Amino acid sequence: MKIHEKYMQRCLQLAENGLGSTYPNPMVGSVIVQNDRIIGEGWHRKAGEPHAEVIAVRSVKNPELLKEATIYVSLEPCNHFGKTPPCSDLILEKGIPTVVVGTVDPFAAVAGRGIQKLREAGRTVVVGVLERECQSLNRRFFTFHNEHRPYILLKWAQTADGFIAPLEKEAQKPVWISNAYARQKVHQWRSEEQAILVGTKTVVDDNPQLNTREWFGNAPVRIVLDREGKIDPSYRVLDGTQPTLVITEAKKSLLDNRVAYQNCIFDGSLPQQIARILYQKGLQSVIIEGGAKTLQLFIDAGLWDEARVFESAEQWGQGIPAPRFEALPVWSEKIENNNLNWYYRYDQRNHF
Repeated sequence: MKIHEKYMQRCLQLAENGLGSTYPNPMVGSVIVQNDRIIGEGWHRKAGEPHAEVIAVRSVKNPELLKEATIYVSLEPCNHFGKTPPCSDLILEKGIPTVVVGTVDPFAAVAGRGIQKLREAGRTVVVGVLERECQSLNRRFFTFHNEHRPYILLKWAQTADGFIAPLEKEAQKPVWISNAYARQKVHQWRSEEQAILVGTKTVVDDNPQLNTREWFGNAPVRIVLDREGKIDPSYRVLDGTQPTLVITEAKKSLLDNRVAYQNCIFDGSLPQQIARILYQKGLQSVIIEGGAKTLQLFIDAGLWDEARVFESAEQWGQGIPAPRFEALPVWSEKIENNNLNWYYRYDQRNHF
């Protein structure tokens, strides 16, 4: 089993290269081994492009070796026609005798069928190697398909004495608590998630762009909470430069094909309504960037999966308090003069 874990770990390393670019597909890595030697490997890069198994097979210089090889894949090979043919068919076609799978695919069109097909065709299939690690890697995908909601990340920055923003501001722009390196990291995170959400106060106070201008990558769908319709088209979140959804109680109509409105009731079930709306729109993940009231809504509802909190050395003495949050950091890192603390609502090793 240890030898299987060695090669599955390599699958995980490869798969992670696809973070932020494979939606709505999961991240998948694949390694092909013959006589304890890697002869091929690959990962899924983008939806509609070849899957990890296809790239791994194509990378093998001598295809005859496939008939005595083992293929490792972090997620069950698909058994359905989507934008690409089934990977289980490719494995059978190439005569690969042994398949080692990290975890079963929760997607209804797969869900064990690929494994079943391979076994029925006489292939040796080992399932569950580094299973929890494989599921944790695709926690967005698993949360979306198993819980019918997006994976929800919370992010904020606070001072050493626990304030997230000043009581009053002199200009309509952010008051930065985190440093420039931390802010660039946030733009990297945005490129890895499908949506970003803020409330009305953040838009009115800061006029943010909510894009990835400091990092190369996809810009997330902007989700804006605007209960009373206070945000007019002069704000940058409504500039049409990236897809935007405004959730409101006010009667609004479509601005253009990149800004849409969705009505819902702003009551105690608002976080659950938002999660349902994003699920219906096929958004597998959302990073919530504030402000304090919006973040607290999701914390109080117990509707979050991960939190990333920057803390500066500054002490303001007064201001808007950071969200009330009862959790211990799983780990921390130093980014210049900021501390970054990572929290998980569940232990990732035991939740999936």
